[in-house]
Amino acid sequence: MQVHDLPTALAHYDAALALDSLSYEASWRAAIALLDEGAQIPDTAKSARRDTLYARAERLARRAVVADSMGADGHFALAAAVGRAALTMGQRERIRRAKIIRDEAQRAVALDPRHDGAWHILGRWNAEIMRLSGLSRFLAKKFLGAGIFGQASWEAAVSDMQRAVALDPGRLYHRLELAEIYVDRKRYADARSELAEVAGLPDREIMDSLYRREAEELAAKIADKQ
Repeated sequence: MQVHDLPTALAHYDAALALDSLSYEASWRAAIALLDEGAQIPDTAKSARRDTLYARAERLARRAVVADSMGADGHFALAAAVGRAALTMGQRERIRRAKIIRDEAQRAVALDPRHDGAWHILGRWNAEIMRLSGLSRFLAKKFLGAGIFGQASWEAAVSDMQRAVALDPGRLYHRLELAEIYVDRKRYADARSELAEVAGLPDREIMDSLYRREAEELAAKIADKQ
């Protein structure tokens, strides 16, 4: 879904939900639009507005899953909403939500193996956990009951994100995230290749100008790395 005028899109979705509060299509699409609007507010800053947007997105995504449990987009929207909100929370709550994110994204790709957004979430899920220190992962598994952390791997992070890129090679966000994972693995030539692709792609989505700047900054950072 590519929406550039979020307020107008949300107004349409709200109108559809006013007519049918259980509309699957309107629920998951509104959830994604709310996430896009909230994502424009940095996660590092406290923001009641952003938190409200994310909370409503999660409610709507859960409603979509109830309306149609066999719809891949609903499970994707729920994984995305839970994940976005988790970025603004403390470590304990983020750990609690990790299983939900993974389960919902896996359900989405089981229902639609070509769902690039869900593969992206799985790739990022693996990468985010592997970026934690070994001690943090150990403590999470031992004291917080997050045994699922032991199932994360760099191999899965790479392969899942590569799948997202293969399914939608024109999406900047997929390529930027894959480049970042390559940097984590010190695969700098591969990272530069992905970032060069980002530079040559047109903007399609509301956040693409930000992703493009981040790609340029990362390219400069790794320019001399072998």
